[in-house]
Amino acid sequence: MTQVKVCGLTRVEDALAALDAGADALGMIFVPGTPRCVDDAAAREISRLARGRAVRVGVFRDAPPEEVLRRVRELPLDAVQLHGGEGPEYLARLPFPAIKVLPADDALEAEAERFAGVDLLIDHPSGGGSGQVWDFARARALTARGRRVWIAGGLSAKNVAEAVRLALPHGVDASSELESAPGIKHAARVREYVEAARAAEPETREPDATGYFGRYGGRFVPETLVSAVTELNHTYAALREDPGFWEELAEHRREYAGRPTPLYFAARTSEDLGFRVYLKREDLAHTGAHKINNAIGQALIARRMGKRRIIAETGAGQHGVATATACARYGLDCEVYMGEEDVRRQALNVFRMELLGARVHPVRSGSRTLKDAMNEALRDWATHVRSTYYLIGSTAGPHPYPMLVRDLQAVIGEEARAQIQAAEGRLPSALIACVGGGSNALGLFHAFVSDSDVEMIGVEAGGEGLEGGRHGAPLNAGSPGALHGSLSYLLQDDCGQIFEAHSISAGLDYPGVGPEHAYLKDTGRAQYTAVSDAEALDAFVYLSRKEGIIPAFESSHAIAELRRRKGGWGSGDCVVVNLSGRGDKDVAEARRLLGSGD
Repeated sequence: MTQVKVCGLTRVEDALAALDAGADALGMIFVPGTPRCVDDAAAREISRLARGRAVRVGVFRDAPPEEVLRRVRELPLDAVQLHGGEGPEYLARLPFPAIKVLPADDALEAEAERFAGVDLLIDHPSGGGSGQVWDFARARALTARGRRVWIAGGLSAKNVAEAVRLALPHGVDASSELESAPGIKHAARVREYVEAARAAEPETREPDATGYFGRYGGRFVPETLVSAVTELNHTYAALREDPGFWEELAEHRREYAGRPTPLYFAARTSEDLGFRVYLKREDLAHTGAHKINNAIGQALIARRMGKRRIIAETGAGQHGVATATACARYGLDCEVYMGEEDVRRQALNVFRMELLGARVHPVRSGSRTLKDAMNEALRDWATHVRSTYYLIGSTAGPHPYPMLVRDLQAVIGEEARAQIQAAEGRLPSALIACVGGGSNALGLFHAFVSDSDVEMIGVEAGGEGLEGGRHGAPLNAGSPGALHGSLSYLLQDDCGQIFEAHSISAGLDYPGVGPEHAYLKDTGRAQYTAVSDAEALDAFVYLSRKEGIIPAFESSHAIAELRRRKGGWGSGDCVVVNLSGRGDKDVAEARRLLGSGD
């Protein structure tokens, strides 16, 4: 939740109005000669009233540290906000929380580096307290890297929601726009500002500095892997803001992976269902699925980190093939862990990986599927942590993997957003994508999260039915718990023992899900359904015959949900379905299940 601060309080009645409105922090200015400088008696009473109800912040400009310390003790205050030329050495002398004010000018990022680990308040370039608005998106580079940032500058009920959307701040700070006269607050404006800030939705939902999307995510790893995930986090934080990295990745995606993929209008399907259907053709990307988007990106990261040995886990084999492909492209060693049952089901992809130079390790423990393959990959990583890069294939695992993989897959939604607007002149009514770990769905959803009119539907593997327990639908039938490095929804018993997942689709045969999906479910921004094996198999045949496109079993779950919606949408609606992969890998298993073979 965005924290809300009301600053420049000089009167007890104004402080009460801010507290009653629900402000999280109250600011009192101790800069002599300014119109909002509070006297000690009022400050002491405001501090007494705010105790336990809001954070009490004292605002200073180039004051001697002894004066700051005295006021913190005597009033008392919980934190200080520094508006002058105070440097890191000054802050080091203060034994309590401090917020350093920086102007939103060209030197912002360099100055922020000087104050590493300190909360920042970014204000108009003309100086703190000016009351002038600025391009709040300039703070985004800092908040995206996990810095705790407040923003200020002409904020009011009219613009605070847009500021939150652009900057993704930890908190917002307002003063002059809430006044009827300098130093005199207007109670109605204060209340409206706090309510507007509370209701504001950020443009994207980013994890906090420790990797949590709300209550989900984090890092649950053994001590031997702490340094590895920390190293990756620091590397990716830098690369995320490096235009050169994204330009190189875009070039490789374009020249090697075949992006952008088309947004195909499915005419016969649209006629049959009664609304306009578009398929985002990730099946046409190199290697036949969306997985190549992530594999190329992480291979480039590994190369920059100097890691020459790459390990990966795979279920359906598409991530394994994509990883082996990227390693062949960049001259890296590749080893892939794959459950023995999936090796059987996906023999073609096993051969493709080996042909590309990868060594495939069949995993014979547990259910012999994706969960067990990930267990073995994590054991390998812990044993060879210095030389090895773990290229995780989905939006699961310890931070920063859920964010990193989502960012690398977000190209799907970015392209689809531009393509649907060009085709229809508007955004879609809904998005549909299958969900296992969750990368293809988040790749599509991410560009549309702030568009509340766009329905987002994730489709899990219902297997043989949710009632019988043989399924892969943790968001529909699971509970929160920790697995493979993060906290999310899992299939587990009351003692936390993990159930075996089941699905016709090897890529959805997983007892967990990425933490951002858990967050989207709990906040209600996305809805999650489950499709049975039988429905998915029917959809596999349906799309093949309607459009001449054989979908992967994973994508067939999304097509099955699309068919369920017949009659739910009308001719004025358009829906985008992420066709995450092609069905070549599944035709032998489909032939067996359909009774056309031995």
